[in-house]
Order: sequence, then structure tokens, then C-alpha cells
Amino acid sequence: MMSSTTPSFPERVELSGEGLILRDWAEGDLAAMPALFDHPDIAYWTPIVSPFDTAAALARLDRARQLRAEGTALLLAITLDGGAPLGEVMLRRAPEGTEIGYAVGPAHRGRGLASRAVRVMAAYAFGELGAEQVILELEAENAASVGVAVAAGFRHLEDVPPITGAEKGRPFSLQTWGLDRP
Repeated sequence: MMSSTTPSFPERVELSGEGLILRDWAEGDLAAMPALFDHPDIAYWTPIVSPFDTAAALARLDRARQLRAEGTALLLAITLDGGAPLGEVMLRRAPEGTEIGYAVGPAHRGRGLASRAVRVMAAYAFGELGAEQVILELEAENAASVGVAVAAGFRHLEDVPPITGAEKGRPFSLQTWGLDRP
């Protein structure tokens, strides 16, 4: 539950910068979401459900709206111009800090979309939410995500112990990477 001192998220959000527009997910995106999220890499490295079909897309849209209403998380579509979604960037308020997560559809990788979206979302967290630091939690073996963290200006927080657990039947160990308010 959000405390009375935690600002809520606006009903609508559209962020622009770095050649991107990050916008709310909409019903019109449901058909595109399986092509973005139904992929072995996303199934392996993220908590996004797999297989990811139209029913999963609808459930994700509903969950995004619920998390926003609760003030817990903000899930936005990554676009170039406000149109077709190419992936997702998420900002989550958690006890361990303000966390950013992301997933880019396989057809759209290699264009710096994730690192640019992370930088735009971090700027929002610093400027609008007053965050002092934003974090990424990722597995060291996920070379693509480590690359995103480095490209977005994050540093590995070696003094933070790994977060371990299991999800989707496999163990994980997450490193915490941080970016401080400029």
C-alpha cells in the first residue's frame, strides 16, 4: 500500500526523450504484445508469463492499470513516435528502492531502445518522483542487460548482496545496479 507521502502516478503518462516516446499501453496494443513478449529470452530472463498470448496481453494490460492505480508501478510502451510498441519499460516502487525494468521485442533489439528508455524513465523518477537513486536488478549472466545498465550509466553496487530465489522453475541471482540523482 502506498503511503500518504508517496506521490501517486498520474492517470496518463507520456514521456519523451532520447528519440523515444514512452506511453501508456492501450487496447490497440494487445495484438502486438505477443510478438514482443512471447520469446525464449524474455521467458528466461524476466518474470513475464510464457507462453505470452492474447489472453496474457489482456492480463498484462489489466495488471499495468491496477499497479498504476495502487501507485506501485508504471508500465509504459516503448515507441519511436507514440505509435507501434517496440517493448516495455517499467518503474516500480519497492522497499529496496525505485526499480526500473525493461523488455524489448526481439525484432527491435540492437538499436539502443532499452538503454534510452531506461534513461528517460530514470529522468522521470528523479524529476517527478524525487527519487535519489534508481536501480536495475539483473543477472550477471544476462550480457544484454549488463550492456543496457552500462550504456544507461548505471554502476554495479558491489556492496548490495545478490537477490536470490527461483522463478519459473529455475534459480536466479540478481545483482543490483544503481544510478544516482544527477
